[in-house]
Amino acid sequence: MLIPARPEASCPPAMGSIAPDGVGASVERSIGMEEAAAFDRVAERKKAAVSAGLMWKPPAAMVLVQLIITGLIMLSKVVISRGMFIFALHAYRSAFGTMCILPFAMFYERGKWKELNWRTLGWICLNSCIGYAMPTCLNYYGLRDTTPSYAAIFLNIIPLITFILSTVLRMEKLQFRTATGSLKVVGVLLAVGGTMLVSLYKGKVLHLWGSSLRHQRYEQPHTAKHHVRGTILLLGSSFTFASWYPIQSMVNKVYPHKYWSSTATCFLGGLQTTLIGIILRRDRNTWKLGWDLQLLTIVYTAVLATAVRYNLESWAVAKRGPAFPTMFIPLITVFTTVLDSIFLGAAITVGSLLGAVTVIAGLYVFLWGKSKELPTK
Repeated sequence: MLIPARPEASCPPAMGSIAPDGVGASVERSIGMEEAAAFDRVAERKKAAVSAGLMWKPPAAMVLVQLIITGLIMLSKVVISRGMFIFALHAYRSAFGTMCILPFAMFYERGKWKELNWRTLGWICLNSCIGYAMPTCLNYYGLRDTTPSYAAIFLNIIPLITFILSTVLRMEKLQFRTATGSLKVVGVLLAVGGTMLVSLYKGKVLHLWGSSLRHQRYEQPHTAKHHVRGTILLLGSSFTFASWYPIQSMVNKVYPHKYWSSTATCFLGGLQTTLIGIILRRDRNTWKLGWDLQLLTIVYTAVLATAVRYNLESWAVAKRGPAFPTMFIPLITVFTTVLDSIFLGAAITVGSLLGAVTVIAGLYVFLWGKSKELPTK
């Protein structure tokens, strides 16, 4: 039996009225849009947080690296001034450094040591001598004859000497007629002028702190007497360290495994200085270590100045590019100047300040020109 439809059910809806199904769909669409907007806001906040982290973490890591290097320079100056044999210091530093880098090589580059051959070992041996053992020992001897703040200035000219060597070896084009090439040349000239200024001109001594802060003053007539010799040694250290980059580029071509390469370089460099040191001094007391500042300096060098520094710089290069770590090198000059004056009583002169500022300005002009060559992401 068919039931007739009710008359009111067959009538069309009145003007302006909305069907119940339309109301539900509209509400669902509104809720969906609100949820999507909320999701987008959360995603934007997460993205902003990640971007903020990427903004401050690499600079903070590089500032920490410069503080670590500053601590290394200060500790090295103290133990060398107390009579520690420099070849023994480098040998123990290399031994502890090898033990610190070796676990990274075994974990991240497992089995890659099998790819080592005589040709690869030859390049690594050359690199460990010219790019590691020689510059480090020359720097130690230059530091012995000068002050930490003075020695730190020469770290700023290493990238510039590297550029000069790369140009001479035709690994890099000068391009003087371009803006990039002109900036790099101006940066090199400023750095050379600043180095000459800080070496030849002293000027008035600036008393920035009270004498009460300098409670541990080291009077070293030896430092003043052999200042010229120390300058030559520091320049030699900068030149030999700058030669590390061209040699390292060849090592990377024949053996592109950075952890094993660094482990072998550290081990072979330490072996070389050990053999030379034994020839120079065979007294057992020269090589004896105790629970004192010498052992602390060696452990500090191996753990912080080698393993931690290496990983922080590698991470920063991956995040910001190869030129990023060099931008923070001038901070070492600032940190060592302050700490050297406070704790070791070194005099701050007008000439040293003007020279340091000129060298730092030259470095930044050079890096400005260098950054224009890097591809933008």
